[in-house]
This record gives sequence, structure tokens and C-alpha cells, in this order.
Amino acid sequence: MKITYDKSVDAVYIYLISNDDIKPAWVQKTYPCDPSEVGGMINLDFDKDGHLGGVEILDASKTLPKELLDSAEIIG
Repeated sequence: MKITYDKSVDAVYIYLISNDDIKPAWVQKTYPCDPSEVGGMINLDFDKDGHLGGVEILDASKTLPKELLDSAEIIG
């Protein structure tokens, strides 16, 4: 599992796939969760076989523990 954090847009991405599988256009379908239901936008990304491969969390600093943000790879 790999976790990245882009501070410039306050977004975390949690990869549930191996680094070898992270390739351009691996995401085939994105399911957006209702922001009013979860208090922030969360997107679930699925691969061509319908497997959940990643989770994007916007407004991450408002919804995730600081320890997780501090341990993530900073990309922005």
C-alpha cells in the first residue's frame, strides 16, 4: 500500500495495488461518494477487472488523522 499527499490541493491518495500495477490509465471506473454523506469528497477507483485499487480523499486535513498525513509521501 502506498499513500501520497498533495498539500497544494489537500488530497490524499491511498493505493491498494502494488507499485508495479500503478501505470497510466489503470483506473477504469471512479465511484464518487456523496460529500454530504461523508463530510468531504471521497472517490473510489476501480481497475478493468472491477477491483478497488485506490481511494482519493479531498479535504484530507479535515478528515484524516495528522499522523497519516505526516507519514504519506508528499507530492505537492
